[in-house]
Amino acid sequence: MIHLESVLVVGALLFSIGLFVALSRKNAVGILMGIELMLNSINLTLIGFARFAESPRPIDGQVFAVFVITVAAAEASVALALAVSVYRLRGTIDVDKLRTLKW
Repeated sequence: MIHLESVLVVGALLFSIGLFVALSRKNAVGILMGIELMLNSINLTLIGFARFAESPRPIDGQVFAVFVITVAAAEASVALALAVSVYRLRGTIDVDKLRTLKW
């Protein structure tokens, strides 16, 4: 039997791994992967609370998770388009080399 505590522990571990990846990478795509991992851990936590919490409307957690997935997909598409654009102009997507917004 899976309990709420185990779901929350897995969500916290995934979030901390995603935070580590987002803060330790110099590559913009690696940072985006860390952010996506953090958003997915939040979805896991929301679904866990919706499954195990007693509420009059238990589907609210799933609905909110679908909205988070939609926002994450939009964020990923816009960020990857920006990364491709920066790579075409600068020849790199190393975050340390992109300190200025001047082209």
